[in-house]
Order: sequence, then C-alpha cells, then structure tokens
Amino acid sequence: MRGINYLDNAATSFPKPDVVHDTVRSFYSKTGVNPGRTGCDMALSAEAMVSGTRKKLSDLFNGSIAKSGGNKDPNRLVFTLNATMSINLVINGLIGPGDHVVTTRVEHNSVIRPVNHKARDGSEATYVAPDPEGYIDPENIRKAIQKNTKLVIVNHGSNVTGVVQDIRGIGRVCREENVPFAVDSAQTAGVVPIDMPECNISFLTFTGHKALFGPTGTGGICVADAAEIKGTIFGGTGVRSADLYHLEEYPYRLEAGTLNIAGISGLSAGVDWMKERGMENIHQQELQLLSMLQEGLADIKGVHIHGTTRLTNRVATMSFTVDNFDASDIGTFLDVDYNIITRTGLQCAPLIHEHHGTSPRGTVRMSPGPFSTRADIEAAIKAVGEISASRNH
Repeated sequence: MRGINYLDNAATSFPKPDVVHDTVRSFYSKTGVNPGRTGCDMALSAEAMVSGTRKKLSDLFNGSIAKSGGNKDPNRLVFTLNATMSINLVINGLIGPGDHVVTTRVEHNSVIRPVNHKARDGSEATYVAPDPEGYIDPENIRKAIQKNTKLVIVNHGSNVTGVVQDIRGIGRVCREENVPFAVDSAQTAGVVPIDMPECNISFLTFTGHKALFGPTGTGGICVADAAEIKGTIFGGTGVRSADLYHLEEYPYRLEAGTLNIAGISGLSAGVDWMKERGMENIHQQELQLLSMLQEGLADIKGVHIHGTTRLTNRVATMSFTVDNFDASDIGTFLDVDYNIITRTGLQCAPLIHEHHGTSPRGTVRMSPGPFSTRADIEAAIKAVGEISASRNH
C-alpha cells in the first residue's frame, strides 16, 4: 500500500485513523460479545459502549437541543449497516401504495432505486431538477408537494460533484407544508454541521465509514422525537423474548438481530478523532486541496470539470472528463501508471450525470480527504496533464 495516492474519500475514507484500528482490535480481544443476550460483565460493557455511541451521535446531529437545555432521546439513534439500509428503512416505513414521495435528480441509487420500486408497486414519485450547477431551489420542492405526499427525501451532499443542498431552506418548506423530511447525509455527516431541529429534519440517515471515520458496515438513522415511522425489519432484540411480535419502542423498532458491535466501537473512536481535529478544520483543509485541484485541472488542455466549481456549499468532491478518453481509461491509467486511486463511471448516481450531460460513460471523480497533501494534488494534476497531452496536442 506504500506510495498510493488515495483520492477516493467520497467512496470511503482511507486510511482510517490509527485509533479506529486499535479500538476495533481491542474490542474484539477484550469485549467481543453480544450485548443484551447475557448479563456478564463483558456484555454489559459492550452495551454501555453501544449506548454511549448512540448518545454521542445523537448529540452530534442535535446540537441546538443540548444548547437550549433540552433532551433528545438517544434511543432514537438506531444503528444499521450503512446509509443505503437506513434509507430503505425510512422509505419502506413511510411510503405505501397511493402515497407520493418527493426527491431530486441529484440522488444516489440508494434513494433512486427504493423510490422507483415503490412507484412500480403503486406509489408516486417526483424528481426535482437542480439548477445548472446542481443546486436545488427549495421552492421547487414546495411546487412538487401534493396532498398525498408522505415524504421529502434529499441528498445533502452530492457524491459526484460535491454540491451541498440548502437543507435548512428545504426543511422550512417541509415544516410549512407539514411533510416529513429525510436527509441522506452520507457525504456530509462529519464534514459540515447538521442540526436536525434547526433544519426540521425528521429522519437523518448516515454512514459511518466516510467522514465519521468508522469501519465499513456501520451507519444509522437519527429519528426526530416527534417523527413517526413503522418498523419493517423484525427479529431478535435480546429483550422481551416472549413477545411474538417485534417491539415498538426505540431503538428496537428499527433494529433487529446482532449489530456490528466492533464496528460501532470503531465508529465511536472515529467520531472522537474527528471532533478532536475539528470538523471545520478538516473541511477547510479539504476545500483548500479541492481548490488547488480544480485550478490545476482547469489549466490542462482537454479537461472539462462538470458541476459547480464554487467552494461554498460544497464538500471536497469533483468530477471531470478528458477529451478523446473514456473516463474508465483515465482511471486505469491513473491507477496503473501513477498509483492514484479515483472513481470512474456514473458513481451510482445516474440522474445527475444525465443533468450534466456526462451519461452514459460518466466522469473521473476525485475526492481528497484529511490525510491528503498538497503533494498528492500536485501529483494528480501532473498525471492528468501527461495523460491528456498524449492525445490532446
């Protein structure tokens, strides 16, 4: 792995902080048992770790409640395996035949596919288009809401171009229209502050393995205390085993079976590391590298950047193409010849590529992270320049 220039943090952050590796290893060697299934000291310790991580994440996403002296129920922070599972739980728990959902053309397939499956089975869906840069006007969300709208679900940060949507404005529309609001924060949780009450978010879905620096197989949903949703996953919980139907109280309403306990321990350590470094400090460092990357690529003959290039309302993700090259070929050359890791193709978000005119072959995506350096960016610019020059004289 030595010498690799990793610019694919939108897929998963790499490397993870050493404390994450150490915490997972320590958990498995010292406390690696299932909480809630026995009363031994190790199980109680594991349960305390899981409960503490629930509260840590709940506080992270509900800062205004703590500042006002209020209390947010930490049990409404439920763990899943990833953001995709979280989004499926939200959509399946709220949308049925005859119901309407509003979403956008910026979404990842983790939203597009479950919404389309619902539409095929008798629900309705409206996909709101962004502006040329990729931003959604909250008033266009309002125009899409119907009498039977049961959910508005929006991608907070694009995994293709890095645009960050105005969830405060969209949340205000949802409050005024009395529609539940779900936010996919896969690209933004741990990058930019998210306050559920201030943005009127009913359901915040997140993944643990990106900017929260946890292991893969971690994620969850933070459910607002006033939000209502039915459970759609059933099974063992470790408590009240005599009940033949799944429990209604949180977190069990949306959890079943053994959690990724070791992963949650690593997620807890990752969140601590992020908070110690400072969310804003990490974000600004990444944006500085993004600015350098965009400026360098823009000067290369044959290179085209797609989507916004602004540095406000943005995470450090960008996409480009090169004249006379397929995006996948650029990715292969970068990998094989330069040890630079990127992501090519449609990045599981086909509608935003249609919007930007990059379908069907997609783009090359680069996304620096907290361990990226100026030298990494300089090497990437130089490599793209050399590749482009071979066919664009």
